[in-house]
Amino acid sequence: MLEADILKHDVQTMTRQQREQFFEEGCVVIEGAVGDDWLARLRSAMREMIDQSRSVAENDDRFVLEDGHSPEDPRLRRLSSPVTHHPTFWEFASKSPIVGVAADVCGPDVKFYHSKLNFKWPRGGHRFDWHQDIPAWPHTDYSPVTIGLHIEDCAADQGPLLAIKGSHKEPLRSMYDENGNWALRVADDQMPKGWQENTIAMTGPAGSLALLNCRVIHGSKGNASEHMRPLLLNVYSSADSMPYVFNPIPSPYDGMIVHGQPARRSCHDPRGCELPPDWSKGYAGPWQHQTKGGEARSGM
Repeated sequence: MLEADILKHDVQTMTRQQREQFFEEGCVVIEGAVGDDWLARLRSAMREMIDQSRSVAENDDRFVLEDGHSPEDPRLRRLSSPVTHHPTFWEFASKSPIVGVAADVCGPDVKFYHSKLNFKWPRGGHRFDWHQDIPAWPHTDYSPVTIGLHIEDCAADQGPLLAIKGSHKEPLRSMYDENGNWALRVADDQMPKGWQENTIAMTGPAGSLALLNCRVIHGSKGNASEHMRPLLLNVYSSADSMPYVFNPIPSPYDGMIVHGQPARRSCHDPRGCELPPDWSKGYAGPWQHQTKGGEARSGM
């Protein structure tokens, strides 16, 4: 669904001001959106998955490991598709207040796309270079939204999401480098004019939601604090938005309607989108692509 059509529908969960900020700036933080009961359940599920990672010695289809991971001291970068591996994550993605927020920015008919739980371990969790999401998983329109939940409090020294306000209105940048390799990085000379003044840190107390337009340029720094920064990310789209390529993080719930009705027709934005590599043989994750001078850069 196109933005003009989405805005014809009244907000149900967000305030008008929050939705206006999202469409104007491409990002918004909503504090107090998720209550203590949900946070307790999600923390319990997260701890279960962390315990399961103790027996894992290398990356697999569930876990992307942080440097220094061990059975005694588990350190994770990502739990891929948490909705696949623990029922609490799918219940949250499909039945919690997050669904109403998705409907306010995608339109009344909402489709689930994929999820990930990105960790930044204390004194770790390297930076994530500036990038845009939609070239990694292009759709027929630009309704896809990533809604991140701060499961714990997130302060400025914990490597929060950083977003460049208004960058979603700029032309899409290429995610390929000068040699034609998929880099998932905006080149330094392609950054928007005055981007430093328009960068915001999407911090907030536990229960805050951080919304990112699929075109907005974003990244993050490392976690310099003594506290873990778990960020649960669920991606939704309008029901009439159709993916062009294989879902890089597939799940049994890919394409499931979580609000409203299935689409009868597809929606097409006239602006095109760069296509990524073929993910059908598997997706290595962003860390193997965002490598520069031998240094792996991780962690949205």
